[in-house]
Amino acid sequence: MAYIPRPALAVDALAIWRARSLLWVLVRREVAARHAGTAAGVIWPYLQPLLTVAAYYLVFDVVFSMRLGDGAPARAVGTFLIVGALPWMAFCDAVSRGMNSLLEAGGLLQKNSLPPVLFVTRAVLASALIYGPLLLLIALAYAPLHHFGASMLALPVLLLLLVVLAWLLAYLFAILAAALRDVVQLVGFLLSVGIYLSPILFPLSMFPQGWQWMLWLNPITMVVVGLQAVLLQGAWPPLTVWGVSAVWLAGLTLVLNGVVARSRDQLVDWL
Repeated sequence: MAYIPRPALAVDALAIWRARSLLWVLVRREVAARHAGTAAGVIWPYLQPLLTVAAYYLVFDVVFSMRLGDGAPARAVGTFLIVGALPWMAFCDAVSRGMNSLLEAGGLLQKNSLPPVLFVTRAVLASALIYGPLLLLIALAYAPLHHFGASMLALPVLLLLLVVLAWLLAYLFAILAAALRDVVQLVGFLLSVGIYLSPILFPLSMFPQGWQWMLWLNPITMVVVGLQAVLLQGAWPPLTVWGVSAVWLAGLTLVLNGVVARSRDQLVDWL
């Protein structure tokens, strides 16, 4: 019987499972390193994004009382911005730190036969441990507006989708950055402008109808649109969210699987 090799990502998934105890230790150390030396201690990683969203609410809703037009999922600008800005910050943090994780661990990987995927996963899970509770806190603040409707059941799926997307992209960019350092600057630029090509600063309905497809090229769009439907309107995410999500996940998985398979023998040498 012919031998059928396992997909590269399946091998990495098995490596993560076998090293789950070590991974948990690495994640805890990563979270601890983010607040080491700060006066606020463990509160600091959570305080930064909370102060940002609080500033949105204070400036746009309290001070200027700005309102969105008809067709927007919410009238108050600050209330609208918070729902998209917080997952965007979580996404950027996970992708950016995950992308740099292999470069930072290069010396360790050259001396030890640890699976490189552990370091990308550590960075993404550390970001999830910081931003996950904040996203749930925001959800609890918005849920009473819709009497904790059944649409809240979609929230865990959307948050899991956010983590999986961030992991796939972070791992892909981490490998590409190991081969070509310019990738770090390029991805950093894309993350800095990506917020303007997503329905975070403005509702999807305000973007010209013929150009809305451009926003769906940003992977965060489907998560933001889904969260806006659940938290701002108390409705189930539209079918478009799930359809585009399936396409993104399938496409990224196929591309990443190929990149991992082709780079496995050279990755540590690139670092």
